[in-house]
Amino acid sequence: MADRTPDPLAEYAAKRDFARTPEPDATPARRKGKQPPMLVVQKHDATRLHWDLRLEADGVLKSWAVTRGPSIDPQDKRLAVRTEDHPLSYADFEGVIPARAYGGGTVMLWDSGHWEPVPGKSASDIDKGHLHFIAHGQRMRGEWILVRMKPRAGEKRENWLLRKVEDGEAGQGDGLVERALTSVKTGRTMDQIASGTAPVAPRRKRASAAGSRAKSPVPAFHPPMLATLVHQLPGGQDWLFEVKYDGYRCLVGLGKDGAIGWTRTGLDWSDKFHPVLDAMAQVPAASALFDGEIVALGEDGRPSFSALQRALKSDGPLSYFAFDLLALDGEDLTERPLAERKQRLAALLERVDPPIFYSDHIERDGRALFQAMVDKGYEGVIAKRASSRYVGERSDAWLKIKVERREEFVIIGWIASAKRGRPFASLLLGQHEGGQLVYKGRVGTGFDTDTAAELQAQLADLARAEPAIVDAKAVAGKAHWIEPVLVAEVRYAEYTHDGVLRHASFIGLRGDKPAAEVTGEIEMNQPAGWIAPQPSIRITHADRPLFGADGPTKGDLASWYEAAAPLMLPFIANRPVALLRCPQGISEQCFFQKHVQKGWGKEIGSLMIEEADGSTDPVFVLGDKAAILRCVQMGAIEFHGWGSRADDIEHPDRLVFDLDPDEGIGFADIAAAARQMRDHLADMGLVTFPMVTGGKGVHVIAPLDPGADWAATEGFAKSFAQALEQAEPRRYTASMSKARRKGRIFIDWMRNRRGSTAVLPYSVRARDGAPVAVPVAWDDLPSLAGANRFTLRDPGAILDHASSVGADWGKASQTLTIAD
Repeated sequence: MADRTPDPLAEYAAKRDFARTPEPDATPARRKGKQPPMLVVQKHDATRLHWDLRLEADGVLKSWAVTRGPSIDPQDKRLAVRTEDHPLSYADFEGVIPARAYGGGTVMLWDSGHWEPVPGKSASDIDKGHLHFIAHGQRMRGEWILVRMKPRAGEKRENWLLRKVEDGEAGQGDGLVERALTSVKTGRTMDQIASGTAPVAPRRKRASAAGSRAKSPVPAFHPPMLATLVHQLPGGQDWLFEVKYDGYRCLVGLGKDGAIGWTRTGLDWSDKFHPVLDAMAQVPAASALFDGEIVALGEDGRPSFSALQRALKSDGPLSYFAFDLLALDGEDLTERPLAERKQRLAALLERVDPPIFYSDHIERDGRALFQAMVDKGYEGVIAKRASSRYVGERSDAWLKIKVERREEFVIIGWIASAKRGRPFASLLLGQHEGGQLVYKGRVGTGFDTDTAAELQAQLADLARAEPAIVDAKAVAGKAHWIEPVLVAEVRYAEYTHDGVLRHASFIGLRGDKPAAEVTGEIEMNQPAGWIAPQPSIRITHADRPLFGADGPTKGDLASWYEAAAPLMLPFIANRPVALLRCPQGISEQCFFQKHVQKGWGKEIGSLMIEEADGSTDPVFVLGDKAAILRCVQMGAIEFHGWGSRADDIEHPDRLVFDLDPDEGIGFADIAAAARQMRDHLADMGLVTFPMVTGGKGVHVIAPLDPGADWAATEGFAKSFAQALEQAEPRRYTASMSKARRKGRIFIDWMRNRRGSTAVLPYSVRARDGAPVAVPVAWDDLPSLAGANRFTLRDPGAILDHASSVGADWGKASQTLTIAD
């Protein structure tokens, strides 16, 4: 703070009741011997979440509340509000401050270490308002600058800015506080600290952990998590991107019996992988279970599968790239988020020497990494959700994007070569489909002399008279059949229309997978044209799940609106809008907001509108993509629009009828009702368009040339709905009464009242599964499975559908004819 009392801890003591709070009292402390000044960061979930940076100087901890946490991006300047000095004993504090006490909330020891001024500077620079220092924390590292801001008139807070200096520890993007989710003291998350969960074992001193290995059994094999094949990079801010190595998948267990290496199918290949497993002795842990890839480097320094096969035969050098940590010192980590597992893996392997390597990653945008893999000839990229748990099966939380197409095939036979000295012309390949082995083509290139000779011997030993495939007639030429036990990895250009390989090239034999398990890779449906873009404004807490623990995140939502904005703007721009906000996700409190408040940012427009009670309040008017994304940043999920434009607020430009079914009424009945309503309105001269709402119903929308006022439009809508009810009272109701809606379709005509709103096209709905309100064609309506057919799980399909519906959806020049 600006004014300091003679006792630097007097303010600290005055603010706390030490009979209530578990925080250390204000007793001054001295450290033994000459030690570097401490650096501490405590994550503090008080009135609002922040990170308290504390630097030891003058016998106390000088303190700043950094509202968004430290960022390693030099472009980020973080507000750091100076707070009271704290005692040195506070450097080890972690726990829960009672709710009604000063600073009530959960406190995590997020970082610790020491600091030093850069050469030529000193701690006294704090009093001068400009501190340039070097952090030696576990998370904050390298050079940083703290600068005091000039106070505004009447401002009592002492505001500073914290910024990372460009150096070897700097990086683009704000990922530090999003990756580092656990305590450096106890290994606990904020939730675990709040609930009183006991500290986890991994935070013991690693020397003692390694020393207790004699008492720790090797963790059991865990089925590996497998990636789903896709052909394009995913977008959104919850993704990590890793190199896809060209080697053998290997889970390594470490414990009192040494290290064991398992293939992806659970085969113990410890003898084959012993150069890597012997090196595991240096890992500072009593027990651990790793997931990673065994590789060998080719002459060009890149991982090479053929080099790996040669190394395995000749006991050559191997390397292990560890990319996941499933267990550590008796703690199961498979339920922890990937970002946390990788953080702990990186710390564990920080001082481990080759041939053990930590497989690093980049965040959010994998395009640069993928292009680098293309340029360098690597196999591809693995994309993983930072929030994903480790499941022992294939999952769409992990995706693989290959630079080249390659798969595994069973060798079922061979064709003799007419060339002297060549043992065979090609190998015949198959894969299992529906329980049968099916022919997939042949491969005749990629063999060196040694490989061809070795294969010749194995082919001779495995000869059989009859083919193992069901469709042997598809094989042209005289085939020599073998027992289907050898598995080959093959690269290829494509499949023909008949499902046969084109331009195939042999890579090597796979001894780590049984032939009976070789099936074709099924590529996840990922419609062409969808590479989720990075939002054009900064989105905080982008990895926060909004639709359940495994559902789309805030970053995914922002990416959707970034991509969908051109489709939305014709319907949302220049129209009063209301928002459904769910800042913590749909499982927490959501609320409808109609009026603009201060602090929403310059992107947000507003319009003063007189309400029914005579008051005048500003409503949202969103003119461009930046305004939509600003609302997402502020927690908005749904966008609802008035039935009129901002420049002619008293004359509606559309009619909306919301068909809302009672429980038990199927979507086919809703679609039929919408088409019937279309026909009735057409008889009255109105062209209409359908939109599935993402909920249970359908909107039937009639665009209008503004002319009729609200009273006339509402009166028409009400009379039309009541006429349908009178015509078919067992099918329809125009009343909101629950009793009247039983077993019927409610025609909600009240969307056409002044001040009422309806969900806008391409708005996501705050419902399980993240459905989207999507315009459709009348001919498409009967074939849809439901009004929630389109979701954020498949955003590319929505964009594809939008292009098929066309730009003329919702456009018609027509007026409402009101009978006298």
